[in-house]
Amino acid sequence: MNRFLIAITLSLAGIASAHAQGKVEPNPANVCSDGDFKSHELCFKTPGDGVARAETLSESFYAVILKTAERCSITEDERLEAQKLFPQTKVFSMRFYCDDNIEENISYTNVNDKFGFLAVYAGRTLEEAKALLVEVKATGRFPGANIRKMQAKLAYP
Repeated sequence: MNRFLIAITLSLAGIASAHAQGKVEPNPANVCSDGDFKSHELCFKTPGDGVARAETLSESFYAVILKTAERCSITEDERLEAQKLFPQTKVFSMRFYCDDNIEENISYTNVNDKFGFLAVYAGRTLEEAKALLVEVKATGRFPGANIRKMQAKLAYP
């Protein structure tokens, strides 16, 4: 009977960890050691427990959406230009399902997948996001900038 309880407990722990949410790495100077994140992706800690998953989510965070555009139209050069304006926090873009690239495994929650976007990480709280939005608007370069609460989502191939 004890083995049965241990097996159930371990099974439930695996289920709970399947919903674990990874800590975001917002500093663009730090390289994400987990997974094969690309320069345009917001990276986060992924579980290293060997449990098979269809996807893993990051913790919730706020972003300032700098620009929304036609899907797959935002370039890496454009992202790098925006990154220069915010050197302390990650500027990222949506490239999921672009260019028939099966290696694009990061998407984001609370966005319309029919469009692409350019965004900057704005913190874990709404207050942090509001402060960054003021900074973004002060540049005069992103008139439609807005705050969005989201999560990064890693889909396993």
